[in-house]
Amino acid sequence: MWGLSTHIDLFGCKSEKIKSRAEIETFAKDLVDLLKMTAHGEPVIEWFGNGDTEGFTLIQLLTTSCITAHFSESYRKSAYIDIFSCKEYNPGEVVKFCANFFGASVYYSTGIRRGSGTNGFLETPEFPSRII
Repeated sequence: MWGLSTHIDLFGCKSEKIKSRAEIETFAKDLVDLLKMTAHGEPVIEWFGNGDTEGFTLIQLLTTSCITAHFSESYRKSAYIDIFSCKEYNPGEVVKFCANFFGASVYYSTGIRRGSGTNGFLETPEFPSRII
């Protein structure tokens, strides 16, 4: 396996978290610490789009790959987070951290083993979901 890619969809997030550049920057730094990885530079956090697509986007390069996230308050107060790294990490721990940080009431996750030579999709419970 070359690396692990985790995809997390959060809904019902706290507006004050997904609309705040400072909160998203704190999230990026805390996630890098949780992953026990090294950030390559500062996170890039930009507000753009319109309608349901308007919101912040985060890109945090890692020495072992990257974290990206897109946030939309107008569409179900949602966050879409992707983490890819060739360094191992615990995806279940990461999913729960992201959901807790943004106060999500509902979340889904999936993962792919990149470069595994198979379809690579991982099964639950490694990738937890919660529906309320």
